[in-house]
Amino acid sequence: MTALIAIDQGTTSTRVVAFDKELNIIYSEQKEYPLLYPNDGWVEIQPDELMNSVYSTIDPVINICPDILSCGITNQRETTLVWDADSGEPIYNAIVWQDRRTADYCLQLKQAGYEEIIIKKTGLLLDPYFSSTKVSWILDNVDGARARAEAGRLRFGTVDTYLMWQLSNGDIFKTDITNASRTNLFNIHTKTWDDELLKIFNVPASMLPDVHSSDSNFGKLKRGDRSIQITGVIG
Repeated sequence: MTALIAIDQGTTSTRVVAFDKELNIIYSEQKEYPLLYPNDGWVEIQPDELMNSVYSTIDPVINICPDILSCGITNQRETTLVWDADSGEPIYNAIVWQDRRTADYCLQLKQAGYEEIIIKKTGLLLDPYFSSTKVSWILDNVDGARARAEAGRLRFGTVDTYLMWQLSNGDIFKTDITNASRTNLFNIHTKTWDDELLKIFNVPASMLPDVHSSDSNFGKLKRGDRSIQITGVIG
């Protein structure tokens, strides 16, 4: 039987569901994982825990479905990861969308007069909820991270990008427009990463994934001897 599979990567669990061509559910798996609260207002995920929840749900589904036509990914949106461009190893835990550690930084940017241009270009408020200040915090607080980023040795992504990178063994470095538009770094009018926004938040352009429509052919995930086309990504 030909199947379509969906990876639903949420804030506290991952679920993978297989559908037939009429969108009837054939099989599903779900795996929860813990959130971390290292300080008041901080919320993190250990990246290995996140990926293990993906592997432990996708592998049984793949094993039970011999003919998989394509895969789609939906994900928690503003959650932020930064990893090494060569090894794929994260340099810090994922900072979850709920995290408020950059509230003071956002206030400083507001007082400096940046909020209006940010709202105009992104359609978003200047708030810790979004990915931009999370990226900047990681670069400023992990030893040597900013120098590595400026040398082109680090990558940033929301969870969709991180999943595709890991599931493709580093072959896919992409995101879709719905996830990019929740970072505070993406100009929703030009539909591109915005140089002025990158300068405001002090994020090197080399860290950013290519942006595609949600229904694009993103590339192939690889599990064992299986290779499955990813044909949809949405936050």
